[in-house]
Amino acid sequence: MTEPGGDAAGGAAGGLQRQLGLLDSTMINVGTMIGSGIFLVPSAIAAGLTAPGPVLLVWVVGGLVSLLGALAVAELAAAMPEAGGQYVYLRRAYGPAWGFLYGWACFAVINPGSIAAISVGFATYLTHFVPLDPLAVKLVAVGAIAALTGVNCLGVRHGATTQNVLTTLKIAALAALVLLPLAASAGNASAGSSVAFWPAGSFLGLLPALGVAMVAVLWTYEGWIEITYVGSEIRDPGRNLPRSIGLSLGLVTLLYVLVNAALLWVLSPGRMAASTLVASDAAQVVLGGAGATLVVAAILVSTLGANNGIVLTSARIPYAMARDGRFFAWAGRVHPTRHVPTNALVAQGLWTIALVFSGTYDQLATYVVFASFLFYALSAGAVLVLRRTEPALPRPYRAWGYPVTPLVFVAFALALVASTIVQAPRDAAIGAGLIAAGLPAYWWWTREARREARREAAREAAASPAGP
Repeated sequence: MTEPGGDAAGGAAGGLQRQLGLLDSTMINVGTMIGSGIFLVPSAIAAGLTAPGPVLLVWVVGGLVSLLGALAVAELAAAMPEAGGQYVYLRRAYGPAWGFLYGWACFAVINPGSIAAISVGFATYLTHFVPLDPLAVKLVAVGAIAALTGVNCLGVRHGATTQNVLTTLKIAALAALVLLPLAASAGNASAGSSVAFWPAGSFLGLLPALGVAMVAVLWTYEGWIEITYVGSEIRDPGRNLPRSIGLSLGLVTLLYVLVNAALLWVLSPGRMAASTLVASDAAQVVLGGAGATLVVAAILVSTLGANNGIVLTSARIPYAMARDGRFFAWAGRVHPTRHVPTNALVAQGLWTIALVFSGTYDQLATYVVFASFLFYALSAGAVLVLRRTEPALPRPYRAWGYPVTPLVFVAFALALVASTIVQAPRDAAIGAGLIAAGLPAYWWWTREARREARREAAREAAASPAGP
């Protein structure tokens, strides 16, 4: 199945076009996964797991669990390289209502809430260099959203090039966090080398703390599915989509583990646990006062890159919904010369800016945070469903370890969802309500789509020659 308005090779004139290669696809995923979390989350992990061994283990396992989900979704991405990604897979496997609810949640809450929160975080970190009052922080956040939306409206090539540059800079920043302690010989007996690698006691006694830490770690890997949203703009998608997903997760896992090893070497688990800005504190040990400034600069680049990836990819979801007749028709239009869904990008930007000024983005993100992994579980499960219901579907890539890999990932994802519901039942209930609020909209657009189909059939009947 090819994208409406495009073909398998390069896209028809006026439609989305296949302009992204393997490097672009990998950088989009890497850049979206690496936000500010890796600069902050290691502190909370070290607080629960008091020795280097368990700390490093949870980051490795988090990467492997994410890879299991990625291997499953890669099969779907290669088989259905269409705009909208996960929206398309859920629609195909479970019916249009499930695809719509996912798309509704993404456009109304998940993606704009994420973009708004990251943009405000970017502006807040900017106060390290420029004093900003609360209103100015919001204005800077809005400026960042408008700038990234504008760049991506110029064309997918512009957005991808921006992503390549920002992702390269953030990889360099993380590499510096790993290499500088070694170059400066910052590790010493009082820090990393003097702490027992593994805590005393049984492994079973450590499992509860590992489970809590795993929830936080999995969120730092979140974003590996982003490249599927622009599936109709990837060259040779049967090869490049699975490869980019695997390469990006492998690279991010390696970086996360090495960064945590460096932090443990410089600070020790105890100092990491007591730190509110763990990467900054480690950099200060190595470079003095300049270290904190460099880390803030790295976070600014990292948050900007993460947001560019989300802005670029997530606008393709309402575009795909509109092409199916289940969203406003204007969102399904493509710029005739720039070959991007400009209307969807602008609408996404305006809604995100409204959330910034309303101040509700944090609450909305909290309410639906569990939904992301619920939909991830459904997507991995879609591999099992479609193997049974559509065995003839061309699959350029088949999930490694099937059926074990998707089943294991589904179990982890559902455990994370259950943990969120237990820990924050009120937020989870409100989030479920926000998603269910899409059902009336689904009913309305489905009714409109049927009416349009009947009108189109009537027009065709009226235009056809009369019979003998």
